[in-house]
Amino acid sequence: MIKKIFQLYVFLGFMITTQASFAVDSYRYAHVTIQTPWMIFLFLLVIVLFPFILSAILYWYFATKNPKKKEEDV
Repeated sequence: MIKKIFQLYVFLGFMITTQASFAVDSYRYAHVTIQTPWMIFLFLLVIVLFPFILSAILYWYFATKNPKKKEEDV
């Protein structure tokens, strides 16, 4: 309990004493060009479409197998 109160006081102390020097200029490190939105779009497109492509491949793979052949092996 005392640890939580101490953490709260430290957090409030940092919030009260914030200065502009603590802020980081994100534009200094991240160079955003016109190509950046396209790169993000293509990256997210691959993430979204990958499950559909994988399910189509798995469906095709298992659709071509003969289920009767498995029963004969048993």
